[in-house]
Order: sequence, then C-alpha cells, then structure tokens
Amino acid sequence: MAQKVLDVKNLSIDFDTLNGTVKAIRDVSFHLDKGETLALVGESGSGKDILKESKKEMDKIRGGKIAMISQDPMTSLDPTMNIGNQVAEPLRVHEGMSKHKALEQAAEVLEEVGIPNARERMRDYPHQFSGGQRQRIVIAMAIIDNPDVLIADEPTTALDVTVQAQIIKLLKDLKDKIGTSIIFITHDLGVVANIADRVAVMYAGKIVEYGTVDDIFYNPQHPYTWGLLDSMPTLSMNSDRLNTIPGTPPNLINPPKGDAFYARNKYALKIDHEKQPPFFKVSDTHYAATWLLDKRAPKVTPPESIQKLKHLKQYFNVGKPDEVKAVDDISFDIYPGETLGLVGESGSGKSTTGRDIIRLYDPTEGEIDFEGKNISKLKRKQMKDFRSQMQMIFQDPYASLNPRMKVEDIIAEGLDINHLVKNSDERDKRVHELLHLVNLNEEHASRYPYEFSGGQRQRIGIARALAVKPKFIIADEPISALDVSVQAQVVNLMQDIQEKEGLTYLFIAHDLSMVKYISDRIAVMYNGKIVEMADTDELYNHPLHKYTQSLLSAVPVPDPHSEKQHKIIKFDHSKPFKDDQYLQEVTPGHWLYCSDEEAKQYK
Repeated sequence: MAQKVLDVKNLSIDFDTLNGTVKAIRDVSFHLDKGETLALVGESGSGKDILKESKKEMDKIRGGKIAMISQDPMTSLDPTMNIGNQVAEPLRVHEGMSKHKALEQAAEVLEEVGIPNARERMRDYPHQFSGGQRQRIVIAMAIIDNPDVLIADEPTTALDVTVQAQIIKLLKDLKDKIGTSIIFITHDLGVVANIADRVAVMYAGKIVEYGTVDDIFYNPQHPYTWGLLDSMPTLSMNSDRLNTIPGTPPNLINPPKGDAFYARNKYALKIDHEKQPPFFKVSDTHYAATWLLDKRAPKVTPPESIQKLKHLKQYFNVGKPDEVKAVDDISFDIYPGETLGLVGESGSGKSTTGRDIIRLYDPTEGEIDFEGKNISKLKRKQMKDFRSQMQMIFQDPYASLNPRMKVEDIIAEGLDINHLVKNSDERDKRVHELLHLVNLNEEHASRYPYEFSGGQRQRIGIARALAVKPKFIIADEPISALDVSVQAQVVNLMQDIQEKEGLTYLFIAHDLSMVKYISDRIAVMYNGKIVEMADTDELYNHPLHKYTQSLLSAVPVPDPHSEKQHKIIKFDHSKPFKDDQYLQEVTPGHWLYCSDEEAKQYK
C-alpha cells in the first residue's frame, strides 16, 4: 500500500469580507502519496489556490517539510539579495547549517536544476536572470531542504512553451531523484496530462471529480470536467472560436443549496437544484460528485462518432497463394464536424479504406458503423438510404465525370436517383445553388466537362457530392491532380463548405503539407495498418513512428538554404512490424503502433 505523506480531511476555509463571509473551501478531502504528483485543476475562483495558502501556513509549522514554488518567481525572490544566499537560506533557517556549508550545497542544487555556470553566478541578483532561470532558482530554494511535499502553484503559466516544457521535465526528474511528492496547481490541462499521476478537479470550492490522470482524460464523468476538456485549445483547431463553459461560477458568499454547477450544466437534473451530490464510485481509483452517476438518472454520454471502423480487413486474391492485405485490421472513429486526414505512400491502403467505408468494396472482415448502424454487410438495396448520407470526391475530376453529360445533369444525377426534387424548376434551382456554393456560375450548367479547367472540374465533382445533402464525405486525393494554387482554392472551398453545411470529412492524401492545413486529426497508414494517429500539430511536432518521421522528412521545404541541408530519414521496410506490436494510446489522443515495452518510454 502506498505511503501517505499528506492527508486532508473535511477542510473548509472561510474569508470575512465587507460583503460577507466567502466560503472559499467547502468540505474538501484528499490525500497525497509518497512520490506522486497530484494536480489540482479548475477555473479561476475554483478554490485550488486557497488550498495552497492553507499549506503555506503549514510550512511555517513543519519547518521545511513542505515547500512551495509560486507562479511568479519574482514574488519569491528578494531583489536585494544575491541568489546564492537566497537558495542557501532555508538550510540556515531550518537546519542551522553554517553559511559556508549552506552556500556549497546551494551551488550544487543550482547546478542540479540547470543554472549554467552556477558557481560563478552565485553572486548575481534575480534581475540578471531570464524568467525560466528565475523559476529554476525558486525550484532550487524549494528542494534544497529535501521537502516531503512540494506545492507548485501555476509554476509554468508565465513561461513560454519551450521553457515550460523544460521546467516540467525538471520537476519530473527531481521527483524521481529525491522522492518528493508534488501538488501541482494549474488550469492548463495539457501540463496536467504530462506531469500528473492523479487529478482533483475543483469547482466552487469543492472537489467534483478525482481519479488517475487516465481516468480524468479518457473517462471523465462530471459535466464540468467535460467542459474543461472541451475548452482546451489545440494547435490543430480550425475553428474561429474556442469552446467555452457558459456562465460564471456562483457567488460563494451565498453558495447554492444544490450542485454549484447546476446553472451552467446543460445536463442538470431537478435534484441538482435541491441537493448537493455525493461522490459516486466510478472505479477503485475514480470518483465524481454528479447526480448523473446515480443509477436512477438518465444516462448521458459524450458525442458519438459518425463513422467507426472496427478491425476492418480488405484482402484481395490475386491468383497466388498469398493474399494482398490492402487493409489489415484497422480501427478508428471519425467525429461529427471534424476532418480526419488519412496519409501514406501509394499502396499503403488508404484509398481502399475509403472505398470500403462507402461500400464500393465488400470488406473481407470487420465492421463499418455509420451513425451507430453496422453497414458492412448490407446489400445494395439496403445501402441506398445510406449512400445519400455518404458521398465521395474522387482523385481525377475528369475521369469521374461523364463526358457526354452536361454539368447540370451530372450534378442533378443524385437528386434524380433519390427523388429529392419534385419538378424541373426545383431541380434547376438546386443545381444553381450548388454551382454558386462551389463558386461557379449558372451559365456553367449547360456546358460539358471538357470545357472546364482541372480545378473547375473538381468543383463540379464537389457540387455533385453535395447535391444529396450528405453528412459525411470521403475525399480521395481530391487535389493531387491540380496545380498548387488551384489546390489551395479547392481546400479553402472544402473548409468553407464544411463550416456552412456541418460536414464531416475523411481526407485521403499523400501531400502531408496540405493535409496539415485541412485536418483536425491525422492517421498514418503503412502496409494496410494504421501506425500512428494524433491531433494534427501533435503528429507534426512530435512524430513517434519511424515511418511517420520518414514521411515528414521527405516533405520539401520551400527555402533553398534549408532544402540543401534537409536530411531525409530512411525507414527500414524489411521488418516493419513485430508480433507483439499493436495500435495503442501512448499519450492522451496520440496512438502508436508499438509493443507494450516500447510504449513505456512515452507514458
């Protein structure tokens, strides 16, 4: 059993103000185990910083057993004292150590936290250091007395992202080296995912959910936690506006009688207004205070995927003993309104995957779900209703358009087959609407495909796909046959239409630079398998699979000097897969085809 180093039970903290008594902390209990990191997260005003203040008082009592790192290092550092004396001070105060010995130890700790030329800089003052270096100095002051508990209050908020990453790594390394336990106070869930072992989510002075970091990120149960996770910006977001939690926290001078999140909770039940929820057990490590977990409550789940593949296989018999495993046991979800990019070299299986999804092929094995319905075994007649919901944009716009048909008939073909218009006037009106939607004119309706440029023909193909008002579109290399300026026009058009019509895309391509621009997430395919999948910028900035690294290194750089020094990473195709490897989530939202042993280095 883990050894507890801190046990907080039924803690309440009130503040008397001119307007009344603020009930800042309301009956909070938690514990901290030896060597673990507990993250306290929540919006401003949730109470997480007040907990830190109570421990600040404990620090005076315990004499160095609890130390603290504040958000702004300049508030912790004395501008009139050199850093050597400041770092040495805890040893002299708490241990009664001599000045010479304390300074010697201070130099060692400053070196340990990564201050360059630490011994030479002991006489320097705080203003002579950068923000990241000042935070390292504060960390040195905190750990020099080997505290049992280290309270880090937003220690990376004021730092740029590269320095932030360095400080997080430093704290993790120090925790492992000296065995201290950390309470990490933050609102940044990205940092929490990196550093925390367990997480306590606070709202209106109470803990509303707690569990392991995996519990909170992969299986959140409280609507407030859902809102926090949904509000977190990522580099891959294409939306003009960020998601928010509506409303503001309640006034804690007069806290609500029931659930404090009631007024902001779109899933609120009647009982939420009347009675505070107890903690409901989700698992041995996971608890949440929400009436939604009561067995009598209606079940609420986060949004379901629009498209789900489960162990999909597509094998082709080419007249030899061995089958061609074009798609070899892949699984992934696509969510409403997103664009999933599917990339890989020619022959990787990405186009076959698209054709399987839309049922141009009958899959060898596995399941294809569309809006919760398994369509993998449906007959042609049964597929008719689904085909209007799923459409495809093909690679070669000229080859996919009948040269004998006028544009108006090409676009209206789906309308006619599915009986979506009542008469010719309604048909013409819809065709003209679609032409305008793809930035073509009504006069183009009477022309034939050969009269258009490649980019215009692709616009016609897009209009045809949109005619039946689908929810999901598979775009199979839709820009690869176009020149670069026209590619940009088509991609921008697809994004504009997606926003207007609420479409979901599977965007299949081999051009990784253009895929980066349009996709929310990217799946990398090789030899019929998904080898890596992550949010777009996570994948581009931190590719983990050697094949992904090879693909990205092959993207040309439009800079003569950089391109001449550009090194291509070679991928060993002779032994791409091992028997103990499979696609698994190695960090939140980042999936990698690897073994359990290989995954440990990322978790």
